[in-house]
Amino acid sequence: MSGSPKPAKKAASGQAARMRMVRQIHLWAGMLFAPSIIFFAITGGLQLFKLHESSRDGAYAPPAVIEKLGEVHIHQRFAVRPKRPEAPKAAAPSASAPKAVEKPAAPKPFPFIKWFFLATSVGLACTTGLGGWIGLTQGRNRPLALGLLILGCVAPVLMLAL
Repeated sequence: MSGSPKPAKKAASGQAARMRMVRQIHLWAGMLFAPSIIFFAITGGLQLFKLHESSRDGAYAPPAVIEKLGEVHIHQRFAVRPKRPEAPKAAAPSASAPKAVEKPAAPKPFPFIKWFFLATSVGLACTTGLGGWIGLTQGRNRPLALGLLILGCVAPVLMLAL
């Protein structure tokens, strides 16, 4: 009297069905959110080095598109930040006022963490792109995957326009 293999087979097929459903949900969510993930990875990488902001001394002014994309990333609006009025210059110190002692600036350490996070943002954008390519070429329901990818591109643009 050996045990019946049917319950084990049913459990295995139920687990396989759950995994298929999880993979399907992963595909749908991945295709819908891939454009936003790539966008935030790239614009976040630009923000690591403050490439979306003008320097205080005016030596650097970002291209308008980078500034606008930074606004989308930070404030969810597609607009250039209004220019801040320049602060009034302080009056020259009088001869009788005591001079403040300036401390020498400490050398800044090399920003290894910024470069690591830049590599992370590039890796995230690339692997998300690869995932999208896999979803479009290897999936069973390619029209749905393509539709979700298009929706993931168009919906945020439409929401910004509102």
